[in-house]
Parts: sequence; structure tokens; C-alpha cells
Amino acid sequence: MRSMTGYGKGSASQDGRTVTVEIKTVNHKFFDWSMKMPKGFLFAEDDAKKAVAAVVARGHADVFLTYAQEQGQTAEYRIDVRLAAKYVAAAKELAEAAGVPCDVTAASLMKNSDILALEYAEADDEELKNLVMTALGDALEGLLSMRVREGEALAEDIASKLDSMRLSVDAIENVAPDVVDEYRRKLTARITELLGSSVADMGRVATEVALFADKCAVDEEISRLKAHIAAMRGYLKAEGPVGRKLDFLVQEMNREANTIGSKANDLRITEEVLKLKNDIEKIREQAQNVE
Repeated sequence: MRSMTGYGKGSASQDGRTVTVEIKTVNHKFFDWSMKMPKGFLFAEDDAKKAVAAVVARGHADVFLTYAQEQGQTAEYRIDVRLAAKYVAAAKELAEAAGVPCDVTAASLMKNSDILALEYAEADDEELKNLVMTALGDALEGLLSMRVREGEALAEDIASKLDSMRLSVDAIENVAPDVVDEYRRKLTARITELLGSSVADMGRVATEVALFADKCAVDEEISRLKAHIAAMRGYLKAEGPVGRKLDFLVQEMNREANTIGSKANDLRITEEVLKLKNDIEKIREQAQNVE
């Protein structure tokens, strides 16, 4: 089980070019993403989205890409030989016309930016895409590791709440039969008091008790709650996304607890139902963070 929140960072370098990718994920009902990158990197967006979607099944992912290039590492000098020749010819012509020596040297020619210029070699899209995907892969690896760690913490917390729920369910199961017996005793005493005799109409008592027992029976709800608790324990150990399944089970647990509460005719059961609902609400809050 994994959390929906996490962070990862990765970088890749080649020939003086460095691509750095950071990714952050937060809670979201479905998969959603956004990517911020320098101008000229749109060609890598589709592949990047597929890579993120393969790791993040649920949650909103923010991806940030930065690009740096070291000066001089990928630069080359461009020399305009024809322009240099024209420059020398013009200098000689001027020197002869003025009657002065022609002192043009290679060093002086190199100072002319039109003759000698430093140009940076352009990286092709495929080379840059490889850098992006390598950096993104490292970032996703770190993100996944963090989401797994947080997921383990969530699973441990939810498991403790399930333990508490099971104690409440067991307590309700133990108390439920006493509720019917207590009702039978009170009803018998009441009928005896009204008739003014020690001999009560046991047939009428049995009918009333049977109706009451059917009305307040919680056996089915208890069985379903136990099944939901067991199912959720199984999901806590699952590898893939289980957040939506947990959400569904929480709703079912809450429904069963409400039904038991509406049938409760005993303060002890009511108290356990309140504990159940408190634990279920805490699980619901945690389940919202699960992928």
C-alpha cells in the first residue's frame, strides 16, 4: 500500500548539459498531472506523462524540469575565412595608399567578432529526451520509495484502528443476547404486575419477545462488519492501488455501524457503536491519503 503524497528528484548530464527533474505528488481522486519546463522541451512531454502515469495511479503530480548548459563544454569557434581575407586585402590596400606598413596579424583578426565567433553546438531532441527520461526515472524512483514508506505508516495506523473496531464488534456480539433476555425479564415482570398475579401469559410474552428480538437483531450487521474488517486487513498488504477500495469499505462499515446504532436498545451497545464510528472516521481520514 502506498501513500498519495511524496517527493523525488533526479538529474542527468552529458556533454556539459544537465537536466534536473523534481516531482511532487498530493492527494487527488484520480490521476492528474502538470509539468513546468523550459521553452523548447515540449517534445518530451508525452513520454514524461506516460512514465509518471505508470508509477502514479492516483494523485496529482507536479513535475518541474530545469536545464543547464556549461559554457565552453559544447562550444565551437566559427571562422569566416573569406571575410578575413577581404579584411587583410583592405588593410593592405589602405596601407599602400597611406604609405604605412601593413601590421595586420592573426591576433588582430581574432578580435573581430564577425571573423571569429564562439557558437554553442545545438543538442538534438533525442539526446535531450534521453536526459529528461533518465532524470525523470531517478525522480520517480525516489518518489515511489517515499510513497511506500508513508504507505507503510498509514497501514500500521489503520491496522490499529481495525483492532479497536474488532474489540467493539466482539463486545456488541457478547452483549446482544443479553438485551433480549433483559427485555423478556422486564416484560414478564410488567405483565405480572398488571395482571396482579404471579402467573403471566407466557404465550403473549413469547410473542412480544420474538418480535423484539427480530427488531433488534444485529447478527447480520456484525457478520458483515467482521468481513469488512478482514477485507481491509488484506488490502493493507496489497502492492497496487487500494485507496478506492478502502473508501468503499469505509462507507460500508459506517452503514453497518449506523444500522446497529438504530437497533440498539442497550446503553452498552450504544457506547460501542460510538467507538466504532469514531474509529471508522479516523480510518476514512487516513484512507483519503492512500493511492
